[in-house]
Amino acid sequence: MNNSCEMPGMIPVEQALQTMLSHIGTYTSTEPVSLDLALGRVLGQDIQSLVDVPPADNSAMDGYAFAHADLADNQHLTLAGTALAGVPFVGKVEPGQCVRIMTGAIMPLCTDTVVMQENTSQQGETISFLEQPYQGNSVRRAGEDIRKDDLIVKAGSQLTPALIALIASIGVGEVTVYKKITVGIIATGDELVSPGQPLKAGQIYESNRYALFGLLHELPVKVIDYGIVKDHKPDLQHVFTQADNECDLVLSCGGVSVGDADYVKDILDDLGQINFWKVAIKPGKPFAFGQLKKAWFCGLPGNPVSSYVTFSQLVKPLICALSQFTPPTPLQIAALAGAPIRKRPGRADYQRGIYYQDDSGQFWVKPNGKQGSGIMSSIANANCYIVLPIEQSNLAMGEQVTIQPF
Repeated sequence: MNNSCEMPGMIPVEQALQTMLSHIGTYTSTEPVSLDLALGRVLGQDIQSLVDVPPADNSAMDGYAFAHADLADNQHLTLAGTALAGVPFVGKVEPGQCVRIMTGAIMPLCTDTVVMQENTSQQGETISFLEQPYQGNSVRRAGEDIRKDDLIVKAGSQLTPALIALIASIGVGEVTVYKKITVGIIATGDELVSPGQPLKAGQIYESNRYALFGLLHELPVKVIDYGIVKDHKPDLQHVFTQADNECDLVLSCGGVSVGDADYVKDILDDLGQINFWKVAIKPGKPFAFGQLKKAWFCGLPGNPVSSYVTFSQLVKPLICALSQFTPPTPLQIAALAGAPIRKRPGRADYQRGIYYQDDSGQFWVKPNGKQGSGIMSSIANANCYIVLPIEQSNLAMGEQVTIQPF
């Protein structure tokens, strides 16, 4: 077995991610779900429309429908009836006539234009028009949104509220989606205590799992929480074996550093393989990727900011690939440093920052206080990452940097 834990050196973030994506496969099992339960799921097949949307010409306004040519020399038309949404006007509109029409109602035969009610006046059955509209005014044409046989959503799309509404508009009530992958979360460490419990000397509250729960909630996955496991090798071995049998991907927090009680690497050697365990990223150097007997594995650092950053930059793209969809590319924009930024070459640095615009529209950014990997407030109160490449050194105020807004 190739044990990368014994190999010195770190690999760049881009290489780490490429390695991860090149090793995994994809999960192609699908299942039908009703549209009201499809939010956030990944579509398993292309969807083509079987109908035009809208299905017929209809009015965009409450007003009067008529043939445009009838107003060429006459500002007065005779009311012939009413068209309601869902209750069309029956019959033909004769020259010199108009129909009272409501928003969404089908355009009557021989009409092509609508004038809103506010631009008309009525005396008995005579309707006077206070404007000369263009032909087709306030008319929604059949199929102007979607044409029959149009491809409206591609397989691999994560279903948003807007996409679900689009699918509903063509009358589809059930869609085929990829089954969710199962992600297990394990926190390791003798010092960890669940929130709500009293602390003893040397203990700290465990917070990484709560961050991961929230981050995973945004993705199409099932989550199994294996809780806190003490640094006791038999217990860790038992939990990792259980997680391997129940999950597609196992995430652990802590235990991948070089301490005497960091047993996760040893367990991975027993259960599977480690592909790499050092990444040139700050915070988050001790990040491990490998495979158990069945499940893929990512070992996140124990420090909370390191865990958060490595999830966003490495684990999230992995989950997206496993789940058969490509998320939008994270927005990156240029900004000027609003304060000096300290940086040593050797690792890509994702500093937590606060960006803002001046009166001219120029973006500026400042590091958000102390940047230690254990200072969760640095990310909780930030609004972006300051993305500093591996070769970057210190920056002076006013130098250009790249930011990735949250």
